[in-house]
Amino acid sequence: MSVEKKSRHSFFISNERRFLLHYYQNKRDNPGDFFPMPKAAFRLGLDSGEIAVLAFLMYCEDRKTYQCHPSYSTIGSAVGMSNNTVKKYVDRLEHKGFILTEPTMVRTRDGRAHNGSLLYTLQPIQPIEEAYFERQLREAESRMRFNIAMQKFEKKGGKASEAVDV
Repeated sequence: MSVEKKSRHSFFISNERRFLLHYYQNKRDNPGDFFPMPKAAFRLGLDSGEIAVLAFLMYCEDRKTYQCHPSYSTIGSAVGMSNNTVKKYVDRLEHKGFILTEPTMVRTRDGRAHNGSLLYTLQPIQPIEEAYFERQLREAESRMRFNIAMQKFEKKGGKASEAVDV
């Protein structure tokens, strides 16, 4: 009986030791395992696909030049999207100012030129964030002016449903 307890006890110790060895060998805070993702990216009206593509581009970027050049298929396989869907989200990110894209050319060994992957340049997040909040402020002011105008119209005897299809 004591032999059985001893073997069970040593089993748990060896499992605990294996866990601790695994944990300390694979520390979470190894700097090479992480990349910076600004918190503001989650506040700026991006949908999940845009965030996924942006996160992968940030993962790939050179930290000195802020550029990377993965293909649509590379991005798609990393985030689980088709090439057309990746292109859609890249276009949206470019329109919103998060990235700039430039076409590249590749020369084969026999000298022929082919289209290469896009060169992505990630833009600083602060000006994008400021522009987003300014746009939201303008929209709120516009809605406020519209509501004030509708209240004046209704005071003069008009019906809001007849004036504008809201």
